[in-house]
Amino acid sequence: MEGAGSAASPLAFLWERFEAAGVAPALVAGDAVTSYGDLIQGAESWRTRLRAAGVRAGSVVLLKGDYRASSVSTLLALLDLGAIVAPISPTSYEKLEDYAAIAEAEFIVETLADEAIAATGQTPANPLYESLRAAGDSGLLIFSSGSTGRPKAALHAGSRLLDKFRTPRRNLRTLAFLLFDHIAGVDTLFYCLSNASTIVAPGSRDPEAVCRAIAQGRAEVLPTAPSFLNLLLLSGAAERFDLSSLKIITYGSEMMPQATLERVAETFPGVQLIQRYGASELGSPRSQSRDNRSRWVRIGGDGVDWRVQDGKLEVRSRSAMIGYLNAPSPFTEDGYFITGDLVEVDGDYIRFLGRDSDVINVGGQKVHPAEVEELLQQLDTIAEVAVYGEANPILGAVVACRVRPTQPDMAASALKMAIRAHLAEKVEPYKIPQRVVVTQQPLSTDRGKLLRR
Repeated sequence: MEGAGSAASPLAFLWERFEAAGVAPALVAGDAVTSYGDLIQGAESWRTRLRAAGVRAGSVVLLKGDYRASSVSTLLALLDLGAIVAPISPTSYEKLEDYAAIAEAEFIVETLADEAIAATGQTPANPLYESLRAAGDSGLLIFSSGSTGRPKAALHAGSRLLDKFRTPRRNLRTLAFLLFDHIAGVDTLFYCLSNASTIVAPGSRDPEAVCRAIAQGRAEVLPTAPSFLNLLLLSGAAERFDLSSLKIITYGSEMMPQATLERVAETFPGVQLIQRYGASELGSPRSQSRDNRSRWVRIGGDGVDWRVQDGKLEVRSRSAMIGYLNAPSPFTEDGYFITGDLVEVDGDYIRFLGRDSDVINVGGQKVHPAEVEELLQQLDTIAEVAVYGEANPILGAVVACRVRPTQPDMAASALKMAIRAHLAEKVEPYKIPQRVVVTQQPLSTDRGKLLRR
């Protein structure tokens, strides 16, 4: 590739490692295997096509793709050209028009169903783009889920985001569970690429397909979310496939119920369990759990500092975003990101209690939804539960919950009685849900986050 392995290329360190890896498998999707040599050739081809279409350094491009050879090759080519890239997974295609408007995208590139480059006619004018162009840097644009309003667009400098991957680490075959447009998914992708590891892409993200992909691809790492691990245990899929290749399970993006963590530890006794912390605005700092059954975690690494103000975590990271395209800055004057996460501290370990925005104020008494959810997860009649607040004219709010039972034919009245009886001697009366909504629909998003609203 032009500039590969030289200082002229912003991805020089990656091209050098790809060339050294040669025929080693980079991507495995079913029977399709893509080598590191194939990725170099694919990126060369896409770079030529992108230039011919008018894509240049500083261009803003929405990239429709997934963990497939064409998508990864295109992402690499765009970053190598110095473009500003917003990866978009298939699960987010319905938001494409909104994303294109927020990003002021000049081009939309399709890499899955068809391979096409389309100009939008927009001219991006956001001043944050100008700062990247002036520095001669590429960019990565990550959209929030937008579950509570219009998505926020976090703009990262490519050089800062990728810098931590220059240090070689362990070569581990990793399942691509986290989405292609999620900050943790991007982190997983570049961790694997920078260490010449193999990325195993599942056919879908249901427990059966994930376990099948682990068994067939001999994946050693499963990065996922607590909600999925709960569904995996309930499905029994782990017993139907050979998952002996697994060495590490990482989890994050939401609170891990202690009961779920205990069951995962029992089901995978020889597997290391690691809690990960990250945010679209920060990237994913390195982390270390105290032990397999502990929710105490240590975060940090080079260029990462943290502190707690009024019970809320604030993080300063060298790989933090430049800023939001469409929202006020969430940083303090001295550069700490205000996460909104409520935590406890024990030395250099922290334990997450939930989001400040999720706290329910019942007549002046604060309720953490995660506390109630954790207790309800102990009931074998509950597959998933989401606790939230409902407006009340007297108390301001009361606790409510949505529940997906393990048995679809279970009577709602029996489930409600079981919930209240289970909580009666464990929590104060104001923490007991006053309204219980029974549903058969999943309570988690494609990004692995619990839907409380």
